Amino acid sequence: MLALRVEKKQLRVREVEQPHQTDEALVRVLLSGICNTDLEIARGYAGFNGTIGHEFVGVVEESDNKKLRDQRVVGEINAGCGRCELCRAGDPRHCAARTVLGIVGRDGAHAEFLQLPAVNLIPVPKNIPDKHAVFTEPLAAACGILERASIAKTDRVAVIGDGKLGLLCAQVVALTGAATLLVGKHPEKLRIAAHRGIETVSPNEAAKRQKQFDVVVEASGAAPGFQLALDLLRPKGKLVLKSTFQGSTEIDAARIVVDEISIVGSRCGRFQPALDLLAKNAIDVDSLISEEYSLSNGVKAMDRARTAGVLKVLLRP
Repeated sequence: MLALRVEKKQLRVREVEQPHQTDEALVRVLLSGICNTDLEIARGYAGFNGTIGHEFVGVVEESDNKKLRDQRVVGEINAGCGRCELCRAGDPRHCAARTVLGIVGRDGAHAEFLQLPAVNLIPVPKNIPDKHAVFTEPLAAACGILERASIAKTDRVAVIGDGKLGLLCAQVVALTGAATLLVGKHPEKLRIAAHRGIETVSPNEAAKRQKQFDVVVEASGAAPGFQLALDLLRPKGKLVLKSTFQGSTEIDAARIVVDEISIVGSRCGRFQPALDLLAKNAIDVDSLISEEYSLSNGVKAMDRARTAGVLKVLLRP
């Protein structure tokens, strides 16, 4: 089968053996999405070698769970050991022995086929088209904010970053009823949020609103976003970090102590809330789709996804 792989720091599409673990479900990929994590992995983030990609919708070809066969599915990307306390509680996202689709120890979704444990797979409602279903994983990550930070209707929330994740985060936060501000540099992207009734500003305009926000979500994928987030937070506010990128960020620890800022990381969210939102058409994902490429043109698609102004690039096997 064809797969888009990072091997010895080189990105290429090549033929590899189809996965054949008998204890996991085999999924034929219908559509996959390139995200910033894929781009960072290609630059060296996480030290991963293998098939990249973790956003997908597909059809189950083989599974011990007969109810899943021939079902259109999406898949939770963390595969736990099944034995530790976290896994037994039904949440393998922080299992110490977990593999992560296309990120840690497990070949990913930019391929013709992938494998995941059957327990990771969730059927997709019929009214959700493939091009929407492929957003389940990043939308789940946006919904994960609400697991890590309690947001009330009376809160003021700023989201920093107008990329794919930032736009999803802003839409999810706005659904709570909280006053939501999206900070970004690209007018054409900010308009997507504005059409959903979300207030938008540039970073320079945002800088005039210091210490006004109860919660700030940093989703810019750039180190300066962290500093702006601290500027915007009121004392005793909460900073939610969503960005993962290759490199390091300087932290002004004294400022965090003096203002008593709470900082939490937010990585993966549960898929069912995201599917529920997609089924209700509560989130605009159509505006986030820039282009679609065939898997055989995966390297070109990755280059295109790095281009300024481009949002979601999809791959079709």
